[in-house]
Amino acid sequence: MRHPPRSVLLAVTGAVALVAAVTVPVVTAQGATPACTVEYSVTGQWDGGFQGAVTVTNNAAPVSGWSLGFDFAGGQKVTQGWNAKWSQSGTTVTATNESWNGSLATGASVSAGFIASWSGSNAAPTAFELNGTTCNAGAEPDPTDPTDPPGPGDGSVPALHVAGNKLVDATGTTRRLLGVNRSGGEFMCVQGYGIWDGPVDDAAIGAIADWNANTVRIPLNEECWLGLSNIKPEYGGTNYVNAVKDLVRRVKAHGMTPMLELHWSWGQYTGNSAGCSDVHATCQKPMPNMQYTPAFWTSVASAFRDDPTVVFDLFNEPYPDRATSTTTQAWQCWRDGGTCPGIGYEVAGMQDLVDAVRDTGAGNPILLGGLAYSNDLSQWPTYRPTDPAGNLAAAWHVYNFNTCANESCWNSTLAPVADQVPLVAGEIGENTCSHSFVDRVMRWFDDRDLSYLGWTWNTWDCSSGPALISGYDGTPTSYGIGLRDHLRALD
Repeated sequence: MRHPPRSVLLAVTGAVALVAAVTVPVVTAQGATPACTVEYSVTGQWDGGFQGAVTVTNNAAPVSGWSLGFDFAGGQKVTQGWNAKWSQSGTTVTATNESWNGSLATGASVSAGFIASWSGSNAAPTAFELNGTTCNAGAEPDPTDPTDPPGPGDGSVPALHVAGNKLVDATGTTRRLLGVNRSGGEFMCVQGYGIWDGPVDDAAIGAIADWNANTVRIPLNEECWLGLSNIKPEYGGTNYVNAVKDLVRRVKAHGMTPMLELHWSWGQYTGNSAGCSDVHATCQKPMPNMQYTPAFWTSVASAFRDDPTVVFDLFNEPYPDRATSTTTQAWQCWRDGGTCPGIGYEVAGMQDLVDAVRDTGAGNPILLGGLAYSNDLSQWPTYRPTDPAGNLAAAWHVYNFNTCANESCWNSTLAPVADQVPLVAGEIGENTCSHSFVDRVMRWFDDRDLSYLGWTWNTWDCSSGPALISGYDGTPTSYGIGLRDHLRALD
């Protein structure tokens, strides 16, 4: 869903934030201040690969360019990175500044992330040099890990998997995902305002559960999760990741399924139906990108792979059909990525993203939206990616202004998909401030035992963007009354 107009982006300056969550001890300086300090962390690990990050602090005289060197002792090999120019010769890894982050004043820090392969062991480097000067002089490992990985829950939230065309729990009982979207995490951080739009404390999440919702979809921003340079450090990287983990725990504590979804992503697109001309993740792009999106899902999947209650929705609303000349080209772009007509960046196809998740060992259910902002699933079964876990479901979005917004279209295009795989309407809504349209959608989905989530649990003007509530205590708008009363009436 496109969002209501908001203030222009804030100018973002400052150091780059750490990516993702720490899973091995971080080296920190103790005692006398050395000339430079380096924090090294493994932020996600899977069979044969891992994601890491370094944060360098210059405690000496200012420098106009920096080069960090360290040695791997376990045969690790850097394969890609960001926020630095990464290279490796033998065991020696070098990270050199980009043109925009070379200046380090006294006391200033900069962070960079990377993906690497490993086998046998994944020992952390023990020595670092900044511009030839030894860092962390006198430092000792800090044995604490401030961010425990999320657990699988207390049993009140089911671990789901695909069985035929249904989502089922461990007992084989069919489970429907019924609830709301909680927008904010996709736009607040990139606009420089915070992480969430409105409260996400226990009371606010409890108000969602009070509607008899059992699922909360949480839109995310890949630049915020990865802590890229255009994101304020206080809102990106580790701070963002920990905020997402906290929200996931809170959603589960109220007995609801958390659904993590990539909403806004990097990549400049100025073609047909472009939402913005910005290369950064400030609007909906037609497809994900190879630059950051696989790394994003590698990191997210690594963080939640041991929690089978979490569902992954890989990309909000693809629309390569607006850029390409033919429907065939659009669906090929959707699945295979690469160089797609009309899209100027290298595209990550849905197969690339499924592979990124599964390569971490994560078996979580995966949702995939189709073309036309996820409103077209007509060839979804034909172009369905390969999933070794057999755990794919189709995601569909519908608003009263979409093309496929009537029972005739649903019967002809949705029903055949729902006969083959689980079908989840990840976003349903209307821009009329009433609920007659979503009432029809919910009836159609109820009749077929399918899932749906209303857009959105935010206090916006419902005429500029469908908003379910006027207060975070759960007070519904005239539009939200329809979803609230319907959910409460269900068994």
